Amino acid sequence: MAGFLTTHVLDTAWGRPASGMKIELFRIVGDRRDLLRSLVTNDDGRTDEQVLPSSEFERGTYELLFHAGDYLDSAGVPKENPRFLDIIPLRFGMSEDTHYHVPLLLSPFSFSTYRGS
Repeated sequence: MAGFLTTHVLDTAWGRPASGMKIELFRIVGDRRDLLRSLVTNDDGRTDEQVLPSSEFERGTYELLFHAGDYLDSAGVPKENPRFLDIIPLRFGMSEDTHYHVPLLLSPFSFSTYRGS
């Protein structure tokens, strides 16, 4: 079985999926950071396609950039200058050929993540 990557973003302040959030995926190789794709979350806070499909999966180090500031702006959260959370980088490794699920739980002043299933 080849591995693949998915994500899910939940707005814990409002208790709903974070729809319309831009997410970018990078592969990290040494000092290089290569953009693989840019996606936007749907009404369920997920992407319509796998973030990294099996056909492109390679073990290694990756980074997801969650554009939380733009999402918070569109969700009507009062603006700060600068916003406490703007772009949230999550760097992680994938060492097995399996499904990796990296969700983000977000509020205007905190976030958390974990390796989901």
